[in-house]
Amino acid sequence: MSLRIVVTVKYVPDATGDRHFADDLTVDRDDVDGLLSELDEYAVEQALQISENSDDDVEVTVLTVGPEDAKDALRKALSMGADKAIHVEDDDLHGTDAIGTSLVLAKAIEKAGFDLVVSGMASTDGTAGIVPALLAERLGVPQVTLLSEVSVEDGTVKGRRDGDAASEQLEASLPAVVSVTDQSGEARYPSFKGIMAAKKKPVQSWDLSDLDIEAEEVGLEGAWTAVEDATPRPVRTAGTIVKDEGEGGKQLAEFLAGQKFI
Repeated sequence: MSLRIVVTVKYVPDATGDRHFADDLTVDRDDVDGLLSELDEYAVEQALQISENSDDDVEVTVLTVGPEDAKDALRKALSMGADKAIHVEDDDLHGTDAIGTSLVLAKAIEKAGFDLVVSGMASTDGTAGIVPALLAERLGVPQVTLLSEVSVEDGTVKGRRDGDAASEQLEASLPAVVSVTDQSGEARYPSFKGIMAAKKKPVQSWDLSDLDIEAEEVGLEGAWTAVEDATPRPVRTAGTIVKDEGEGGKQLAEFLAGQKFI
């Protein structure tokens, strides 16, 4: 028996960089370095653990939608141990929102073939966290989301979802979509051997025409959501220093009151 796992990953701007919007109010990706979303690393890790703990023949495919540089996210996932990768790239995808992205991902997943889709709980740039549920709806399969523990056995995916007051044990028959949290287990670091091996692993490139998607269904034109306005974060100014020469407490209280903290 074989098990086909597709892991959806995203190439995101580095959160430590100077992120800002471009003139069309989409994220300017040219002026900041990108990387594999940290939350998606947990999804890759869980897919690899399922593969390593399975008696079946398991194939792990990583899938991303994004610009040319998004291949860097795929290469890291491949160096972690994934078997192959798919990159959906098309100029008409610029400005696609989460709903449009779910359409592209679903079409690519159907084309690739799957038994299990594994996603991170959210991306570290948009943080909407809705794509796994949208994927399950588009694919017409069960969803088991926000898992901190996941396993596959006898055609069933099982997992534990931890809440504030209780934990739930969930399961669904395959095919299915799952998402995992950052509590599911620390992602492995790519080894030198893994990095070298990743260079020989196949990376397929598809565009919208390969997925039978029209340009007006995605991009800014097809987006269901839009940024109407954005204001740059104010430049950080020097703080106020209060020297205690007998009146320090009073000055501090006056400052806090002036800032409406008290």
